[in-house]
Amino acid sequence: MNIKKTISSIFVNEGETSAAQVVKTWLYILVGCLFVAVAFAVFINPYNLVPGGVYGLSVVLHNIFPSIQVGYFGYMLDIPLLCLSLLLLGSQFGSRTIVAVILTPFLMNLVESLAYPTPEALRALDPAQMFGGAVNMTDHLMLTTLIGGGLVGIGCGFIVRGGATSGGTDVVGMIIQKYFHIPFSNAILMVDGAVVLSGLVVIGFGIGVAEESTSPTWHLSFYSLLACIVTSRTVAYVISGAANDKLIFVISDDNLETLHKYILNVLDRTATCIKVKGLYSGRDREMLLLVVGRREVMGVKQHIKKADPRAFVIVTDAYDIYGEGFKQLPSENDINPE
Repeated sequence: MNIKKTISSIFVNEGETSAAQVVKTWLYILVGCLFVAVAFAVFINPYNLVPGGVYGLSVVLHNIFPSIQVGYFGYMLDIPLLCLSLLLLGSQFGSRTIVAVILTPFLMNLVESLAYPTPEALRALDPAQMFGGAVNMTDHLMLTTLIGGGLVGIGCGFIVRGGATSGGTDVVGMIIQKYFHIPFSNAILMVDGAVVLSGLVVIGFGIGVAEESTSPTWHLSFYSLLACIVTSRTVAYVISGAANDKLIFVISDDNLETLHKYILNVLDRTATCIKVKGLYSGRDREMLLLVVGRREVMGVKQHIKKADPRAFVIVTDAYDIYGEGFKQLPSENDINPE
């Protein structure tokens, strides 16, 4: 690979889209970075949770070197991984990823600096002193795990929808997806699981932990693993959305002309008519294949009943739909969140 050409092409893609799309893209990235920063600074770092990723590993390193803020460890780990992404993934994310990698640790350190009243409190990441104790959730670890994992997932999902990555294990996950064909969210879960194990060794068993850090608490690793799962599923949901569309098959002996008109004129959709033959009866039939929104299913069922009360109908989830009026088919390097 021509490294010089790769680096020089980082900043040339922004002008290829409309101004509104560029603003939307950068807004996704900015909001995503803010979500990740707040999640770690308020709900994860103070409780020694290790929900995978570079910043989870940074929490582990902070327990060994408490004088260094978590965000600075993020820089130390993210920059080498970003260089690795340029080598193995090319300029796929370009300037957007560079901004996300720089902005997220900065915002994290900024939130932490504002949250704690003294350098000593910041060094200890004491939740009892964070924002004057107003958001101390020491007695609600399950809740802070769910909130923290969910916010990280939302933030990472927004960043990916902005055409970037927050760096860190996102890069490792994409490399695994590209070269080993493992879905992105599963790859992230694998990498994050390894980070959680490092948290179990350092924080859970207290191996290598500085004396002024918190006492070993092995049960935190279970909360960390739960945060990993919540983050992984939230990322997939934010990127792909919910499976709200339904796939409907209608098989009938009758002419479904009234149903055709309802689909074309009322729903303003189209469908596919397929000529089929009954295996038992041997009679020719019509099978109608269409995709509708969840709220349109009931109307379709009612009009099927009007057209042919004896029709055979199958309704199932349409998880991914590509083509005119729906999503474009993914390219080779697109992220597959599932």
